[in-house]
Amino acid sequence: MEIKNLISFLHVAELNSFTKAAQRLGYSQSTISFQIKQLEDELDCLLFERINHTITLTTKGKELFSYAQRVTALTAEFKQNLGEDQDLRADIHVVLPDSICEILMQDYGEFHKRFPHISLKFTTADTEEMFRILNHNEADVVLTLDQHTYQKEFSIIQEKRIDMHFVTSSAFPLAKHKDLHVEELVDYPFVLTEKGMGYRKVFDELLAKRSIELQPILELSRTDLITKIIEETQSISFLPDFVTQDMVKEGKLVYLDVKDFEVEIWKQLIHHKNKWISRPLREFLEYIIEKEFK
Repeated sequence: MEIKNLISFLHVAELNSFTKAAQRLGYSQSTISFQIKQLEDELDCLLFERINHTITLTTKGKELFSYAQRVTALTAEFKQNLGEDQDLRADIHVVLPDSICEILMQDYGEFHKRFPHISLKFTTADTEEMFRILNHNEADVVLTLDQHTYQKEFSIIQEKRIDMHFVTSSAFPLAKHKDLHVEELVDYPFVLTEKGMGYRKVFDELLAKRSIELQPILELSRTDLITKIIEETQSISFLPDFVTQDMVKEGKLVYLDVKDFEVEIWKQLIHHKNKWISRPLREFLEYIIEKEFK
């Protein structure tokens, strides 16, 4: 059984297309078809059902998919170990929320100095999309900011509970009030992150349980802009403390003393259990843990 045939099989299965797999691998479509036929003949089973120009894995195909991931991972690990003394070179794809992406990018210069031959690609997405991407092997790792999650096909590398607060400017009318109830805030203007994304989704779900629906005056993904806006206006936001703590220390923002509203949000660094952790990826994960979980 040839490794290149297994690699082609994995790409066809992940992309649900012979044509897309051929484009991704730089082969002709006929080459991909021939490689899959070789596998089917060698294993004496059908790997894909082909109906109305769509393809789906058969039961045997699904079994091979799991084995093929492990075989190709071990092959890549062996090749990596042969070159351990060479420069770390890799392309690493990370999917994460906007708010964490902003903070990581502030330190990108330091990372590049330490690992000049590692190329990073950051993509932002909601948690559901992150897990879809991991399942299709379209990213190496995800960093979530959402409710605590566990799924058997994923490995949690590191996790940390994140404190959240209602935050506003020091000039806000209720800034110095104690023991506020969330119902006292709803008539004031809110500036929030995008609906349906990470902790905003959890926030809205908890409000809905109390029959509260907020209509924010502004929704945007960049938390650095949100903090600037609420500093300059008498509006409120609901943000992780790691986004706001510096401005709170400087006296530009304050946390509202809301006692009856607790949101449990976790930061989780996750990869697929079948993902091979190469040395460059391992170095990157250690860097993320150092920056985001200490």
